[in-house]
Amino acid sequence: MRSPELAATVAANGSAPAPAAVDDTARAGWRTPLELTVLGAIWGGSFLFMRVAAKDFGALPLVEMRLGLGALILLPFLWKARESFRGAKIWAKLALIGLINSALPFALFAWAAQRAPAGIGAITNSMAVLFTALVGFLFFGEKIGIQRGIALLAGFAGVVVLASGKTAGASIGWAVAAGCAAAFLYGIGANLVRRQLTGLPAAAVAAATLGCSALLTLPFAVATWPAHAIPAKSWLSASMLGVLCTGIAFVMYYRLIQRIGAGRAVAVTYLVPLFGVAWGWMLLGEPLTITMLIAGALILGSVAMSQRAAK
Repeated sequence: MRSPELAATVAANGSAPAPAAVDDTARAGWRTPLELTVLGAIWGGSFLFMRVAAKDFGALPLVEMRLGLGALILLPFLWKARESFRGAKIWAKLALIGLINSALPFALFAWAAQRAPAGIGAITNSMAVLFTALVGFLFFGEKIGIQRGIALLAGFAGVVVLASGKTAGASIGWAVAAGCAAAFLYGIGANLVRRQLTGLPAAAVAAATLGCSALLTLPFAVATWPAHAIPAKSWLSASMLGVLCTGIAFVMYYRLIQRIGAGRAVAVTYLVPLFGVAWGWMLLGEPLTITMLIAGALILGSVAMSQRAAK
């Protein structure tokens, strides 16, 4: 799960605390908007860190760093709930979901980060909310409704617009396709978590799936580990990606859900692409194109429409 990618799964997880635990005082104050903004900035920064580190590490070694460090940060949650994770059957489910919801999407986003600006990955990541609804409709018999159907069409229109753009004269279509494939996998993973792991603590599930994914990815990461020296800035970016954007950010998100409920916490989805584009523009000098603006507006608008329809 995600950095930004964690949001869709936790919001869909039946183990997330109910909105009844909402702190009305905090809701009315400054704490919640501040925490949502900080979390959006951190998760938006994950695409910046991937953009910096992917070219030196390569996709799979970078993903291994991210998975391993994120799992270590969340390990105390798994240890606390260890009695709920006994038996080969539950670990087989965790390994499969980890592959679908962490290892493969992380690898796709890292691959895309080698070929397109950070903002591209951040924008396509927002499609995870729409793909969660689409997967539920296609494979699990959930109703989608007219409003959510329109939202899906608008989101896909945004993807087409985004894929048609160019950066520095080069097409970014394949990077957009990789990002959308990752978002689609998040949609599958969110539905599997909701149906197969209901009742388990979300933070413990995240630790377990990240750990399983790290073990599955390890042989491929070792086989493709770069022979050249890796610059310090890439080591720092990879560390921040795993520790801050995957481990610490998920703890923040889980606690936010406990206080304000999943329905309100998922609002961070709208901030991630804004920060992803902004960080790339401010810190890496990446261009902010008309195509990105139009596509981002279409995709974020469709996500907002889908969320309203779901409520």
